[in-house]
Order: sequence, then structure tokens, then C-alpha cells
Amino acid sequence: MHTILSLAFLSMPRGGEWIIILLVVLIAFGGKKIPELMKGVGKGIKGFKEGLKGIEDEIKSDSKTDDDSTKK
Repeated sequence: MHTILSLAFLSMPRGGEWIIILLVVLIAFGGKKIPELMKGVGKGIKGFKEGLKGIEDEIKSDSKTDDDSTKK
């Protein structure tokens, strides 16, 4: 498992590679589409975080009801 994580980390882009990626994105989408793209990414991340929070709340409420039922 450690080897897989090491390989995944080594395959991550570094400084110069990020510049190339950003240039390709700029060329592919154009300067006017990038704010719309980032807005969509932001909404997606926000929705993902809200989903995680909902799951955490559900787990907490389930553990509370389990604790209450074991006390009786």
C-alpha cells in the first residue's frame, strides 16, 4: 500500500508542469470561459462538502440513538 501512495505522489505535477497545464487550459477554454469553469468547480466542491457534512451529521445522530438505546 505504501508503494502505491509513493507512486501516486511522484506522479503529481510539480512547478513547471503546472504552468504547462494552466497554459493548455487557457488555450482550450479561452480567457472568458475560465471564470465560468471555476465557478462550476466551486459549486461542485461546495456541494461535495455539504454532502459530507450531511453524512457526518447522520452518523452522529445514529451514534447518539445507539448510545441512548444502550443506556436503557
